[in-house]
Amino acid sequence: MKSSELRLGCEVLAQKPPSWLRSARLGLLANQASVSQSLLGVPDLLMDAGGALKVLFSPQHGFYGEKQANMKESDDGWDATHGIRVWSLYGNVRQPTSEMLEGIDVLLIDLQDVGTRVYTYGVTMGLCMEAAARSGVKVVVLDRPNPIGGMHQEGNLLRDDHRSFVGRYPLPMRHGLTLGELARYIVSRCGIPCDLDVIPLQGWNRRDFFPETGMQWVYPSPNMPSWETALVYPGMVLLEGTNVSEGRGTTLPFHLFGAPFLDPKKIGQCLKKTELEGVVLRPVCFEPVFDKWQGEICYGFQIHVTDRDRFRPYRLGLALLQAFVQVHGEQFLWLPPPYEYEWEKLPIDILLGDGILRQQLEAGKAILELEADWSDELDTYWTDCQDCLLYAP
Repeated sequence: MKSSELRLGCEVLAQKPPSWLRSARLGLLANQASVSQSLLGVPDLLMDAGGALKVLFSPQHGFYGEKQANMKESDDGWDATHGIRVWSLYGNVRQPTSEMLEGIDVLLIDLQDVGTRVYTYGVTMGLCMEAAARSGVKVVVLDRPNPIGGMHQEGNLLRDDHRSFVGRYPLPMRHGLTLGELARYIVSRCGIPCDLDVIPLQGWNRRDFFPETGMQWVYPSPNMPSWETALVYPGMVLLEGTNVSEGRGTTLPFHLFGAPFLDPKKIGQCLKKTELEGVVLRPVCFEPVFDKWQGEICYGFQIHVTDRDRFRPYRLGLALLQAFVQVHGEQFLWLPPPYEYEWEKLPIDILLGDGILRQQLEAGKAILELEADWSDELDTYWTDCQDCLLYAP
């Protein structure tokens, strides 16, 4: 596909403005990656189309994508370019208050998601929809591609007793939806009475990974520097709940992993117990300049995806956790809370969305058996999604 065939939701809106665009008072949830294909910021795009933009809202990492992860909060501020208020939804609050919404009629949402349950932009969108429903504010999602495609779903569904800021809705880890489709799912399956419209993409289908769009990748958060990072993220994000580095503090976050105590040869042997298709793990050494093991030599691997259709990132992540437990039992640790505003449960448990799964990994239950356990609920989930889908295969 060439980018000339693709129209982002924001571009569709600007090219054929609905009647309300010029009359409604608008708010916008966005960040620095909210751009057109020509890299024009969505605030400028809306204003050029005659929209009356009154206020901006920013998700985790800040409006300019400058903050690192895990409770590195952003302050409220002002956008000097447009002279309008910016309310941070990852600071004093994580959901807009009624006072923040009282000056607008329509809340537009334009964020680049990465197709993974624990990436917090989907939760922030849902919290905004819940608040908008209470305040009588209409929500319009300007849709963007799911960079890791819309054909694959992977993982166990989130359990109600493990809801958190990295998982609020009953989704698998790799959910297979665009942000607009996720918004429709939240309304139809989670009972959120939001007045919702989605402006769909044009020229995108579910089989497309990001390269097929022909678009430039603009990083939506500091450690998501490439679309390939999004592809490995559904599995490698699990390492955030451990004392093994997920590559933060290097130029290859989530593509590198390791620790000073890690034995690549033994880990590699242990991984042979699980069928890992479409990926090669290459032994490496690296030294993070910040985050876990800062300034220390870590031994581990670089992930090379060789077949993106066969690659199952969540399977890889679970297999790694199990290998760490079995090979490095005393040196490997589950990190304690807090993590993303959860103060009691282990970070790994809220990342997995299920406290039992960690225990099954520790007990050595085969990864493919775990996948078989949740296959029926995953099928039911995807059946439930069908009415929410906007794009054909």
